[in-house]
Amino acid sequence: MKQPASIDELMQRARDMAGLTLGQLADEHNLQTPTSLVRDKGWIGQLMELELGATAGSKPQQDFLHLGVELKTIPLGQNGKPLETTYVCVAPLTNISGLTWEHSLVYHKLQQVLWIPIQGDRKIAVKDRQIGTPILWRPNQQERQQLQQDWEEIMEQIALGKAEKLTARHGEVLQLRPKAANSKVVTESIAENGQIKLINPRGFYLKTQFTAQIISRFLSEQS
Repeated sequence: MKQPASIDELMQRARDMAGLTLGQLADEHNLQTPTSLVRDKGWIGQLMELELGATAGSKPQQDFLHLGVELKTIPLGQNGKPLETTYVCVAPLTNISGLTWEHSLVYHKLQQVLWIPIQGDRKIAVKDRQIGTPILWRPNQQERQQLQQDWEEIMEQIALGKAEKLTARHGEVLQLRPKAANSKVVTESIAENGQIKLINPRGFYLKTQFTAQIISRFLSEQS
């Protein structure tokens, strides 16, 4: 699918998907739907990118750079609540002196997000899980302040060499967690003595209560 020429075209494509199952959409692209997402965790996102014309792939930029839009799928339970945290991007662990919130990748990625809700109940076969109504979200002032505060506090701890001591409990809306295929993957990070040490890569994730608020606000605006 070609890149959408405008946000309106992007949103129309996303709305056209709503109500379809993952299996139906995969069939349109002659793709086989996995029976489990354990080993194919990124499959749904890749299917959405294919249908919507995203081209960024794993590059550190927005999925629709020419439109200023990031694409995120979000699995929802039967109660309509997010089932898992949302990965944003890899966290920088070295060469961070002078890095500000406005120049961070988190800021860049979350300027405008197209959320695609997906049925995430594990009792439902992957091929039968329905795609929901898309949500185009821009953080309001309160959300921006929450994100910035968490990012700055986390980055301060990284600069002090305490990245490994940060847990998923840190941060009100944004958290730092290990992000690697396995524990053998390591990268350079600042040590507490200011030298360099090796640790598992870290990634920024949005907490579920934050994404639940985004969905709740969207639904209230629709009613």
